[in-house]
Amino acid sequence: MSTEDTCCSLAPYFRVNDGKMDEFKALTAKFVEATATEEGALYYGFSYNDDVAYCREGYVNAEATLAHLDNVGALVQEALTMSSLEKLEVHGPEAELAKLRGPLAGLNPTFFTLESGFRR
Repeated sequence: MSTEDTCCSLAPYFRVNDGKMDEFKALTAKFVEATATEEGALYYGFSYNDDVAYCREGYVNAEATLAHLDNVGALVQEALTMSSLEKLEVHGPEAELAKLRGPLAGLNPTFFTLESGFRR
């Protein structure tokens, strides 16, 4: 028996300001700590390429995604004092993306609709 995949993933890319990488990385520990308490979080972590930080994150559905953004809102604002949001991708099935389009519009994301695949 299969279950419909409702997973939503965010892919924010932050360009960290010159001389701020150590401070940014210290802040990401707070992001991870805050996100670890979220029941709807499937995975979460940061990776880096030169001055770009990428947050790899996935949630069980759109509601969990929005709950996460509410949970880390103050941390995002702090991160934006030492970086800029270069781009934001949002991935998921259309039924879930429809719930995110309005609330995320101010972040100017690019939405990718999941059309095939599987999830274990």
